[in-house]
Formats: sequence, C-alpha cells, structure tokens
Amino acid sequence: MSAASTSTSSTARPSSEALPTAQQHGIKEHSDGRFGFVPVQTRSARFKSFDVADFPAVTGREAVWKLSPVARFTDLTAGVLDGSVYEIDSTGHADVDVAWVDRTDARIGTAGAPEERAAANAWNAFDRALAITVTGEEAKEITVTRSALGTAPRAAHTVIEARPFSQAVVILQNTGDARISENVEIIVGESANLTVVTVQEWNADAVQLANHFATIGRDARLKHVVVSLGGGIVRVNPSVHLAGQGSDTELFGLYFADAGQHLEQQVYVNHDAPNSRSRVNYKGALQGAGARTVWIGDVLIGNTAPGTDSYEQNRNLVLTEGTRADSIPNLEIETGDILGAGHASATGRFDDEQLFYLQSRGIGEVEARRLVVRGFLSEIVQHIGSEPLETRLQGAIEDELRGTESN
Repeated sequence: MSAASTSTSSTARPSSEALPTAQQHGIKEHSDGRFGFVPVQTRSARFKSFDVADFPAVTGREAVWKLSPVARFTDLTAGVLDGSVYEIDSTGHADVDVAWVDRTDARIGTAGAPEERAAANAWNAFDRALAITVTGEEAKEITVTRSALGTAPRAAHTVIEARPFSQAVVILQNTGDARISENVEIIVGESANLTVVTVQEWNADAVQLANHFATIGRDARLKHVVVSLGGGIVRVNPSVHLAGQGSDTELFGLYFADAGQHLEQQVYVNHDAPNSRSRVNYKGALQGAGARTVWIGDVLIGNTAPGTDSYEQNRNLVLTEGTRADSIPNLEIETGDILGAGHASATGRFDDEQLFYLQSRGIGEVEARRLVVRGFLSEIVQHIGSEPLETRLQGAIEDELRGTESN
C-alpha cells in the first residue's frame, strides 16, 4: 500500500500527540522510537476510532483514500452531516422487526469501528439507528427501500442482527438522490444463515460512502452481495470478521460503470477463528470515457485460525476506450495450518474467440457482445438467492448494455 512520507530534521522521538495523525496516512512509529515513522504493513494494523476528531483532514494520500476522488465529497468527510431519521419503505414479515433505535442500543459498535474519517463523521452524526432484527428458523425475505434522502449531506447508521439459528434474505434498495456517509453493522448469531444484498441504483449525481462491518458467530453463515449500477460516486466497503469456529462467508459484487462514474469497493476478510471459510468474487464492466472502478481485496488469516479455507478474485471487463479499472488483491497468512488460500485478479477486453464462435453460428455481432457480457455478469446475479430481484437485475444489466450499443 502507498503511504505518505514524514520527514524531520531531528532524531528525537516524535511526540505521542502526532501518532494518531500519522497512522491515518498509513504509517506508524518506528520500533526503535528514533527515526520517525514506517509504513503500516498489515491490514489489521490500521488505526481505528469512533471519534471523528481523531482523524486528520482527508488529503487523498492516505492508504484508504488514495484511489478515490476525495475532492468531490469533502462535505461528507469534513462537513456537518444531517443525522436525522429518514423515510423508508419495508416489506413486512412476522419474524423480522424494522425499527429506529437510540444510540445507546447495546448492539451499536459491536461489529466494527471506523478506519477513516468519513465513517467516523457518520458515526458521530447519526441521531438514531435503523435496526433490522431477524428471528425464526424458516426462510424469509425482506426489502428495505430508501428513495427520498435528498441532496443535503447526510449520515446514517444501520444494524442488521440475525439471532441464533435464524435465516433470512435482507435487501437494502437505494434509489433517488443522495449525498450520504453511513455505517452498516451486521451481526450473525450462532448457526444463523443471513444474506444481505445492497443495491445501488441512485440518480446520476448521487454520492454514497458506505462501510459495512460484519461479525459472524460459531457455525454461522453470511452471504454479502454488493450491486452498484447507479450513482456518481459509490463506495461500499465490506469488512467481515470470522469470529466463531466454523464461521463461513461469501462476498459477491457486481458493478457496471458508465462514463464519469466512480464505483469503488474495498473488501476485508479477517479469519480469526478455526475452520472458517471465505469466498470473495467481484465482477465489473466499464464503458464510456472516465468510467472508473476500484476493487481492493484484503484477506487476513490469523494465527488463531487453523483450518482456514479462503479464496478471493476480481474480474473486470472493459467495453470501450477511456476507462480505468484498479484491482488489488492482498493476502496475509500468519499460520501454515490452513486448507487453502489464494487470490486472483484480471482486467481485459472482449474475448475475440468467444465473439468469433458466436458469430460463426449465425449470431450478429451486437447480440454476440450482449451475450458475452450478460454471461460474464450473470454469475454474480445468480448467487443472490431472491428470484424477483435476480430477474429485475438481469433487466437492469440489459439496460446498461443498450447504453453500450449506443456509444
């Protein structure tokens, strides 16, 4: 990871007051205490705080911000945010409770802590949190929709809890205008089976900075799916802590960036318990001048996690000139007693052989290109587990492809 440099004309030990600021730029105090700071080498060593005052102003040199257009959302990192409750629509189910709760709710702060200023700003600003509580062992699905957030800078906090042995699919649907920084905490109890799908279909100028923190209990399973299609800047960063023995997570991502869009996701999986399993699979397509995507995948297999089975991958398909896709997989292993671990990343254009094969069977070029992209992205859609949503997203992908054909 890149880090800003710190220089000093003296070899004296830096003051302790300077350390939190330095850590936010991806550096920490040198172990001998004399030569300033050195880069933070591990993902787990990043500075964390619930207080926005502990974070310096965002410059874009920080490890967590170095690939983001920070000048376009300074109101979310440095400004005052509206943390009031907002209008939602939700489908009902007897075993799913959706309610606004006070900041004193015992679940708040148990799944993770902010590692950057936007998340801390949102954490300090929200008045009440939206709590989605799942009980009951039978399968069920609920959709919570936000469509009237407006254009003023806003903060939000959501807590999703799956009680032990419960199971559900929770869909977070986002449409309309927005300028929002938010934190989502996901708590998966023992032997629970939870799917969380967040769908970003914002208006063209919307900005969303979201951090999802998840903790998974013993023999529990979380499937987390990020679908980013709309919005000007969309940054959804899931961080999953495999805290219980036998815990399991699958993280999927689908994104389609058009001209001028910035779609970003920084994924972190922390294997902290024995016999845990993770799979990360993100796929994206880019079209139009200035389309930009960022994917960073960090996996840590701790020395407390023997028997880990982990794999992460990212694939990007470039459809036109003038786009940029950054793809950075990282893997840290602190124990040799694992079942497997690996990562992969690839960015490329259409496979000419695939197009030739389809065209040689009488399929026109436009339809052949559509089939290739649809097949590439549909793998992620098919993992969601909600037939109505899968059908609707296939239609949304078709709409994106028609935009490709008009370019």
